[in-house]
Formats: sequence, structure tokens, C-alpha cells
Amino acid sequence: MALNIEGKKLVVEEVSAVVAEAGSMVVAEYRGLTVEQMTQLRANARAANVQVRVVKNTLARRAVAGTKFEDMAGTFSGPLVFAFSGEELGNAARVFKDFAKGNDALVVKSLSIGDGVMDASHLATIAALPTYDEAVSKLLYVMKEPVAKLARGLVAVKEQKEAEAA
Repeated sequence: MALNIEGKKLVVEEVSAVVAEAGSMVVAEYRGLTVEQMTQLRANARAANVQVRVVKNTLARRAVAGTKFEDMAGTFSGPLVFAFSGEELGNAARVFKDFAKGNDALVVKSLSIGDGVMDASHLATIAALPTYDEAVSKLLYVMKEPVAKLARGLVAVKEQKEAEAA
């Protein structure tokens, strides 16, 4: 069913609101996916806190106009599915990468984590970005380990002195 002008404006407003809140965006062609596969993709995305939208390309171009994802508009051709991640920049890329492993019909065309557009070859790199919790735990480990090594060294020196004195 074709949308009237008011319906199109509403779709552009909805997608613009999602784009404004998004930290990253992935665009993929879904030609050849079955309804069940698309339903599974949407379920995987929902579980990862990723919003997935299928929107006409002309409406998507209008929705990203004037945003940090405006450069991606040149890659909008063919039947596309758009995925948006919030603060976890790698989530959308992770969902599409994992889904594409078992479904060759899903072809990632472009992605962005803010400024500029990247081609599909960067998908694995973006998907490998740590989540917020992983990044914090790695930072804490890096901050804690030198102090722990110093403490172990001081204990070893103390034990060596005690062994020499005995």
C-alpha cells in the first residue's frame, strides 16, 4: 500500500528521531531473505538493543539529511535494511555480521560510527569493538596490574630478606 504525503512525513520523522539517537548505522541489502529470516534478524537485533528498519531509500535519504550519517545516503540503492545502535557502537555491526554468517542473502553495503561512511570490509573491525562493560573492565585491569605487580615484588623482597636473616 502506497503512503500518502502525511504518512511519508511521519516515516521520515520517526527515522530521523532514531538516527539522531544512534551512535552507529549499518546498511545491508536483504534481497533473497525469507520472511522467517527477516523475523529472526529482527529478533536478534531486539536482543542486542539494535533498532532495525526497512524504509524506502528516498525517505531514508531525507531522514539522514543534516545528520552525522548524511554521507551514507549515496549507498542507498536496492532493497535495504537499516540498523541503528545506541551507545554500544559495535552492536549493529555485530548483529549483521553474525546473521550474515548463516545467510548469504544479507549483504552489508556500508556502515558508519559517526562521521564518514565505511564500506563492508570494515564490518568485522567495527563488530569487534568492545562493549562499554568490556572496555571498562579492560581499563581497570590495565590500571590495577602495575600496582599488583609492585605488591608482589615487595612481598618477594620481604620474603627474600627474611630467608637471608634466618
